[in-house]
Amino acid sequence: MKEIHISSLRKNRFVHGILTADLIIKICFILIILIIFVCLFAPWLAPYEPNAQKLLARLRPPLPFDRSLAGFPLGTDELGRDLLSRCLYGMRLTIGIALIGSLISMIIGVTIGTISGFVGGVVDNILMGLVDVQIAFPFTLIALLVVALLGSDLFTFMCVVGVAGWESYARVVRGHILALNEEPFIHASKVAGAGIGRIIILHMLPNAASSIIILWTMGFAGVVLLESSLSFLGLGVQPPTATLGSITGYGRNYMASHPYMAAIPASLIMSISLVMLLLGDWLRDTLDVKLKKEEVK
Repeated sequence: MKEIHISSLRKNRFVHGILTADLIIKICFILIILIIFVCLFAPWLAPYEPNAQKLLARLRPPLPFDRSLAGFPLGTDELGRDLLSRCLYGMRLTIGIALIGSLISMIIGVTIGTISGFVGGVVDNILMGLVDVQIAFPFTLIALLVVALLGSDLFTFMCVVGVAGWESYARVVRGHILALNEEPFIHASKVAGAGIGRIIILHMLPNAASSIIILWTMGFAGVVLLESSLSFLGLGVQPPTATLGSITGYGRNYMASHPYMAAIPASLIMSISLVMLLLGDWLRDTLDVKLKKEEVK
C-alpha cells in the first residue's frame, strides 16, 4: 500500500504543480508543445525544400534586414538555401537523435543500476567500476574516436550519443534499489513468492520513476548539446542532411559578415536545452516526495 500511496501523491503533486507553476515553467510547457508540433509537421511548415539551392539569392539577410523582400524569413546560406526550412528540418532531426539517444542511455543505465543494486556483491563492484570508468574519461573525446573509426551514419551516431550519460541513471537507480531492498513491502512480496522480475518491475522501478524522469529531462538536454557539438565539428550526420549543430558549423565561416547564419541555429539549440533543463529542475521540486515528508505521513 505504501508504494501506491506514494505514487498517488506524486501524481497529485504533479497536477497541482502544473496549475500553480511559475510563469516561466508555463512558458516552457508551451514551448515544448510548440517544438513537438514543429518536429511533427516540419515538411508542411517549411516554405522550401531544405536542400534546394538558389544561388542568385545566396547570403540574404533575415527578412527585417532584407530590402528585396525575397521571401526568406530567416535569410539564406552560402548556397542560397532557405535557413528557416533548414532549421525546421534540422530541429526535427536533432530532437529525434536526442530522443532516441537519451532513451538508449536511460535503458542502459536503469538496467545496470537495477542489476547492481539488486544482486550486489561482486556484480555490484564490477558494474560500479564500469560507472567510474565512464565518468573518468571525457565522453566527447571517446565519441570523436568512435565516430572517426566507425563512420557517422545515422544509426551509428544515435548509438554513440546514446551511450552518453548512462552512468547517472545507473548510480541513482542503484541507490533506489538498495534502499527499497530494506522496505517491508519488498520483504512481504518475497515471502509471498513473487518472482524477481515482478518485484523489480511492479514494486521497485515505479518508486524510482520520478528520479528517472528527472534525469531523462536533464540528460536529453545533454544529448542535444553533444549531438550539436559533434555535428558542429563535422563528425555528426553528414551533408546534405542538416541538424542544428551542422547548420551552426556551416555558419561559423561567415560569422564576421553574416552572423545570423550561426546565431539562429545556435539560439535554437540553447533554447531547447534551457527549456528541458528548467523543466527538469521543476520536476525535481514537484515529484520529489522527500521534500515534503509530512505529506507522506
